[in-house]
Amino acid sequence: MVNVGVAGLGLYIPNNKMTAKEISEATNGVWSQEAVVKKLGIVEKTIPGDDDGTQEMGVRAALEALKDADLKPEEIDVILCMGEEWKEYPLTTSALYIQGKIGATNAWGIDVQNRCCTTVSAIKMAKDMLLADEDINTIMIVGGYRNGDFVDYKDSNMSMMYNLSAGGGAIILKKNINKNLVLGSHIKADGDFARDAGVEIGGIMNPFNKDNIEEGYKSLRLMNAKHMKDGLNSISMPNWFECIDKSLDKSGLKRGDIDYLAVLHFKKSMHDYMLKELGLTEEQSIYLSDYGHMGQIDQILSLKLALESGKVKDGSVVLMIAAGIGYVWSANVIKWGEC
Repeated sequence: MVNVGVAGLGLYIPNNKMTAKEISEATNGVWSQEAVVKKLGIVEKTIPGDDDGTQEMGVRAALEALKDADLKPEEIDVILCMGEEWKEYPLTTSALYIQGKIGATNAWGIDVQNRCCTTVSAIKMAKDMLLADEDINTIMIVGGYRNGDFVDYKDSNMSMMYNLSAGGGAIILKKNINKNLVLGSHIKADGDFARDAGVEIGGIMNPFNKDNIEEGYKSLRLMNAKHMKDGLNSISMPNWFECIDKSLDKSGLKRGDIDYLAVLHFKKSMHDYMLKELGLTEEQSIYLSDYGHMGQIDQILSLKLALESGKVKDGSVVLMIAAGIGYVWSANVIKWGEC
């Protein structure tokens, strides 16, 4: 039987930080430093430096993943870029930029986008491609994230996105390596929320003009806050748990088999609720309060930190979960170690 496993991981973490105190000050004190830490769960978060472009951070993470996997760039067959659309130059293809910079001369590439779900979604896509095409043996999923540039801290509706940070991540999947096996996954979407959140100014519907440029670059907003919040309250967690349970079922597992939860950063109360519902302890996950929310990089970051701290070891069942505005929920399962 053909199997697909994780061959390597790579991260790029910017050196610059924004602290809870600085976030509080950016809100003009509407959010106190204590509330930023205790309610939003942000001690500090990474922010990009001058040369930390979305594509460039992806390149740096890609090189780390190649080193971790002990692979030559020429061995990569496909690059799926999960990096964000906010990048150095609009309408350039990030996957191809990364391909050229790392010397993956035998790879073709494509950008995919599912907001903060993109890594988990791309893992499913990559596994399906590896199983379906005998000519594809190695796929790199890679990208960078710095959507925090668009956050207006004076917009009280945006408190759910005060945690947006910056970084790059990469994960390499390879056919028949008989270790770190990618098992089942499940994704669910509800397009009724497709335009409830996003960057409001700068597109076709509300283009830039000489008067709105400064506002436009801080216009990541809840464009229909009431619809989004009221609608998601009743369906978000059920949809997420449906994805979790179906991904486990496809893997021949159940909730009690989970050893580690690789989860995106969100407010602490929700994190604690998720652990409780899954029957997990705080030691079976890592709360990313010192990093913030790097969008779709979070699952790679969490897994990397867990490996370094010994929370994930040979035999561990890792559950990756993500959710993204639009709205989409996802989960996948990885059985770590030798098969």
